[in-house]
Amino acid sequence: MNTYLKNLSKIEFVVTYACTGRCKHCSEGEHTSCGERIDPGIAADAVRKIASEYDIKTVMTFGGEPLLYTDAVYAIMKAATELNVSKRQIITNGYFSKNADKIREVAKGLAKCGVNDLLLSVDAFHQETIPLEVVRRFAAEAKACGIPIRLQPAWLGSATDCNPYNRKTREILDSFADLGICENEGNVIFPEGNALKYLAEYFTDYLPENPYAEDPCNVRCVSFSPNGNVLGGNVYEQDIIEILEKYNP
Repeated sequence: MNTYLKNLSKIEFVVTYACTGRCKHCSEGEHTSCGERIDPGIAADAVRKIASEYDIKTVMTFGGEPLLYTDAVYAIMKAATELNVSKRQIITNGYFSKNADKIREVAKGLAKCGVNDLLLSVDAFHQETIPLEVVRRFAAEAKACGIPIRLQPAWLGSATDCNPYNRKTREILDSFADLGICENEGNVIFPEGNALKYLAEYFTDYLPENPYAEDPCNVRCVSFSPNGNVLGGNVYEQDIIEILEKYNP
């Protein structure tokens, strides 16, 4: 076992950078590289191989909007379920279709493949371009399928800062009260990508720490890009175990 990975417990996949939103706070910027998506079979195989070597507690899919490519999400989560990974998580904005039948079908698919922690990104930034009623419909369908859901807002400054964006976010979160969906702590926006471009005025006094930064000498999470890049290698070109064994920060 690679000593730099001795505490590895999480695998995450950026399924795609393609997105149905155009959010001011997005760290990925304008999503100009939207053509790629993770290969379902290779991703699922990577989950199986990594879990055979390391004690994986969480497998997560996000994006972009991961539910634009449900085949990849289903394959990854099915593999994690078969391996008894305890947390099988997806982060989604809930907007991949306006069709009620399609929304119901996807919710059932997520339940069937074993998703047990659905984080729904709703806040002032997402709802500038994403219709709230469609998201509520998806949330209701997912809940009806028995999938645990938490609201995952993005806060500007902190959850307690009083600014127009946070006030609007609070209103949006309150609109889910009738569905009985609990609120997660969310995340604080980091000035990168669109956030640095559109929200710079809010970062003049301080720069919050990057919540996604990780110690390269103590890797706890292996993250796959849509093009297969991971830990300095590429899973389309090398076996994932070989990449892990050769990793050296």
